[in-house]
Amino acid sequence: MNLDEYKSNPKTAYLAASFEKLLSDERETRVLAADPAMKEMADHELVSILEQKKALEDQMKSIIEGDIEEDEKLNEIILEVRAGAGGDEAALFAAELLGSYKKFAESKGWQTKIIDESKNDLGGYKEASMEIKGIGVYNDLRWETGVHRVQRVPETEKSGRIHTSTASVAIMPIRKKSKLVIRPEDITVEFTRSGGKGGQNVNKVETAVRLFHKPSNIMIRSSTERSQNANKERAFVVLQAKLEAIKAEEDMKKFAAERKGQIGTGDRSEKIRTYNFPQDRVTDHRIKESWHNLPAILEGKIGPIIDALHEFEKTGKTGSSEDADASS
Repeated sequence: MNLDEYKSNPKTAYLAASFEKLLSDERETRVLAADPAMKEMADHELVSILEQKKALEDQMKSIIEGDIEEDEKLNEIILEVRAGAGGDEAALFAAELLGSYKKFAESKGWQTKIIDESKNDLGGYKEASMEIKGIGVYNDLRWETGVHRVQRVPETEKSGRIHTSTASVAIMPIRKKSKLVIRPEDITVEFTRSGGKGGQNVNKVETAVRLFHKPSNIMIRSSTERSQNANKERAFVVLQAKLEAIKAEEDMKKFAAERKGQIGTGDRSEKIRTYNFPQDRVTDHRIKESWHNLPAILEGKIGPIIDALHEFEKTGKTGSSEDADASS
């Protein structure tokens, strides 16, 4: 049994601590059992300790297996991209990332829908949120949370200098049953006009919803549905997903030092991947593996990267090739 795995999981950490205490008690009791005068009492105590250990181990296994099963059943997520350092170039990169995920989702037969978007003058995204539905969506995309870095010569760069820009990605699962309680008094709701094309009905009625959660200072905007109620309902779904993701991130950080062999901390500020255009290479820094054919990757061919992350989670090892081609 790998006790470190149970110690690093917030749901089983307290059980693992009890299990460690039983291990210590077991060692002491076995020493007592070597004394003929104490053997009968020690043997009786050992039976109790072993029964308690078995019960705790079964309970921890059940929790972990339940988590795995739950992750596999999470078939709806909110994917959020946000431009980071780099101004317009970062916003353009954020738009390319969102496009890559959208095309990957379509290749898997998943449904996608933009919830809200904020563009710059060049068509890049300052930030955008997309809902993705499909079997296995969270299981495949859960490792995409973090900072994605791009190195390339922007089209507006006349001297040929390579710029480095960043965009952050957050993957937030939508859970059908949430333990979070969102109090009505913590919420303010505003209705505004959606930003559709001129002349459309969407501009004539205040259908867009802006939702503010005071305790977390989170602002959610939903503008793509046709009615106020639909946009309000969608905004609450996004808020719930965001709050749960923040809670999960905080829990993971507490045990990050003990999460050996696992992929990152789940922290959206963690730099996870570099897209190097001059070298036509994408590198995932967590598993130290690279792939070529960067244009194909930005066209949604991220399957080899997802497969490598799955393999690393299972075995702690990367694939056989350091510089794989992502065109397949």
